[in-house]
Amino acid sequence: MEMLANPEIWIALLTLTALELVLGIDNIIFISILAGRLPPEQRDKARKVGIMLAAVTRLALLFAIAWIIGLTAPLFELFGHTFSWRDLILIFGGLFLIGKATHEIHQKLEGDTEEVAQSATATFGGVIAQIALLDVVFSLDSIITAVGMVDERWVMVTAILISIAFMIAFAKPISDFVEKHPTIKVLALSFLMMIGLVLIADGFAVHIPKGYIYAAMAFSVFVEMLNLWIRKRSAKARPVKLHEKYVEGGTGTRAD
Repeated sequence: MEMLANPEIWIALLTLTALELVLGIDNIIFISILAGRLPPEQRDKARKVGIMLAAVTRLALLFAIAWIIGLTAPLFELFGHTFSWRDLILIFGGLFLIGKATHEIHQKLEGDTEEVAQSATATFGGVIAQIALLDVVFSLDSIITAVGMVDERWVMVTAILISIAFMIAFAKPISDFVEKHPTIKVLALSFLMMIGLVLIADGFAVHIPKGYIYAAMAFSVFVEMLNLWIRKRSAKARPVKLHEKYVEGGTGTRAD
């Protein structure tokens, strides 16, 4: 009770929860885009499994704090810069995120009909494996930040559980909105490329304040919401058709 009466504990909980929620939105976007490669009847299951993997990963890393701290120990030095396991994970995770987002944008905007049809064979296990890989990168970054912010483990657990509840509640609405508006999907993929760049920079000990990144993202979303509102009021407005792997009713098609 004495601990609960400490205002610093509540401030730390609110701050950490906000951080976890922001990272949770990143996870939802990535999970939604990858789940979109599956047949419609498997997408909701893939989202739920992906979110539960995120929860398990974050809690497991949290209860392995000693191991997490060990990941920040110097591993080797190259060109005057010392690298740790954490740095390498962030760098390769960022590269994967940029590569994956770039490939998805190409598929949706430039992919030929035959290429789209061949790419429609994404398996449930393959999608989950990719989600699990990025869950580790997002979780590692958030847990290391949490360890530096808070000493009380229960505060970290509470913040993670709140963020997971948020992800479960809003995963489908966010996914449906992204799927419904092609420009939002491309914008989300661009955000993932930006996040990948931040991870790589962090791996090379170049700190980019995340507040700047998320402010830029928020402004982009605001501008796009205005664009969508203006297009909705225009009777001649026609939505852009992306080269999706699956559409309602069955097979992947190319819409020109």
